[in-house]
Amino acid sequence: MRILANQLHDFLGKQVTVSGWVNSRRDHGGLIFIDLRDHTGIIQLVVTPETTDSFRLAESVRDEFVLRATGTMREREKDLINPNLETGTIELVIESLELLNKSQTPPVNTHDDGEKSSEELRLKYRYLDLRRPSMQNLLKRRSEYYRFIRNYMYDRDFTEISTPILANSSPEGARDFLVPSRLHPGKFYALPQAPQQFKQLLMVGGVDKYFQIAPCFRDEDPRADRLYGDFYQLDMEMSFVEDGETVRQEIEPLFIDLATKFASKKLVISSEPAKKYIPGDSQIPRLPYEFCLDTYGTDKPDLRYNMELIDLTDVFQNTDFKVFQTECVKALKVENGASLTRREIDEFTEQAKKEGAGGLAYISYTEEGPKSPILKFMSEQEIAEVQTKTKAKTGDAVFFGADERAKVNKVLGVLRISFADHFHLKNPDQVSYCWVVDFPFYEWDEKTKKLDFGHNPFSMPKGGLKALEDAKTDEDKLAIKADQYDMVMNGYEVCSGAVRNYNPDIMYKAFNILGYNNDYVEARFKGMLNAFKFGAPPHAGCAPGLDRIFMVLENQDNIRDIVAFPKNGSGVDLMMDSPSPVDQNQLDESHLAIISDEE
Repeated sequence: MRILANQLHDFLGKQVTVSGWVNSRRDHGGLIFIDLRDHTGIIQLVVTPETTDSFRLAESVRDEFVLRATGTMREREKDLINPNLETGTIELVIESLELLNKSQTPPVNTHDDGEKSSEELRLKYRYLDLRRPSMQNLLKRRSEYYRFIRNYMYDRDFTEISTPILANSSPEGARDFLVPSRLHPGKFYALPQAPQQFKQLLMVGGVDKYFQIAPCFRDEDPRADRLYGDFYQLDMEMSFVEDGETVRQEIEPLFIDLATKFASKKLVISSEPAKKYIPGDSQIPRLPYEFCLDTYGTDKPDLRYNMELIDLTDVFQNTDFKVFQTECVKALKVENGASLTRREIDEFTEQAKKEGAGGLAYISYTEEGPKSPILKFMSEQEIAEVQTKTKAKTGDAVFFGADERAKVNKVLGVLRISFADHFHLKNPDQVSYCWVVDFPFYEWDEKTKKLDFGHNPFSMPKGGLKALEDAKTDEDKLAIKADQYDMVMNGYEVCSGAVRNYNPDIMYKAFNILGYNNDYVEARFKGMLNAFKFGAPPHAGCAPGLDRIFMVLENQDNIRDIVAFPKNGSGVDLMMDSPSPVDQNQLDESHLAIISDEE
């Protein structure tokens, strides 16, 4: 409507021209009412038989026809006011109506009312799905979101710089998208998984504080909280920074402002153990990686609710109950858990089994006392100590995990999330952040049965070169911590960062420990290593994932709903029919041949 819908009241008694799509049409015999919609809202058009040509046109229009209408704005009769519309007290009495374009019957619902079309159909006809007011609002909100972020970065004296899209292959933890080179047969560019090397080279180049809203490309399987193919992150880096806390303090106010000012949500930390890790000058805890696994069963804890893992290993140290004669016994106290039905408990048990548990033992605390099939295998002292340590009261239930510590943490961590969903503990009006720190520099890869980088080779090991040289055994190497940090938001990892490894000697040694020689390092990171030999400053940074953060801020469950043109759950663009075959000429020019799976 060239004039914003919320401004139309200012034009009462005046001639106004509006344009938009037909949202609905109602023929009342002597009068035709058309609800005309654009990105700002809906206005009711009143077409009378006196405007012969316009009335005839109005009789023929259908939903999603594109019209231009000119008329006089007036107030509606009191009994005809629509309280559900911002413009429900006014209407436009038509003097002329013009058809700008016709429309076939839309295959998807273009309204927010009524039944929502299937996701596959919505993605195939995304240009129609975007007409829904809720989608229009998300697009505008995302634009405001980017402006909010850019203003913050400019106010902090960051310089916005674009880095190349055609780059080299780099080990960022996911598969690359490769682009064949026509001019250099047999060689490939890679779409950047992140601008990691380029932003570090900017620090070598003398840039003090860099940022960009960067497109990133990863060939990872899609899921509800991860887009397939391309996504956007706020990429940032700061020179002459030697500890991660400097970066955390620089970017933390942005996270807080996005939650409280942009999204009008309440910042909370409900989990009591986490509060001990909040430094005096912050509102966000710094939680050690091992603490997270031991307390929440995950390195992405949602701190909007309690329900921590409670270690009961000492309680069952001398137990006769064979199931609990294991390395580790832990429990979850679920408030109101005694209300769970047998069927619901069976469903949680199946979930535990999928995560590797043999079953799911539990105790329900009822008015008649504790009840459970396992009570007969436990001593009275064990029963009493469980209730004391878990602080279980009438109406609660305690669920157990018994196995190797890592498996117990994993199983109960998954159940903690599921119980929170079941009992509606995740308040959508609240945001809980935490920094997870002290990640392992190396980790054990079960597939290859050898050590690998815990995250990527660009992080600085705490202790520098000496920490690497002093590590003789695999146990020593696994004990090395990286000066790396993740931001977690309501149970989602939304940012990763680190102090960078800017010293060639440390880079060589980090790879040597994994069995790679210096030639391998030179071949993979030649540009970066050469640059580091010319006075690289210490530097650090991070990269918040903008899509995932926006999804949480807007209370969306599916990340594809907050992107204009996403691919589906199989990585297919149904609207543009990609990926798709290409002509043989294109293959020949790129020096490529298709090998069928049957060959």
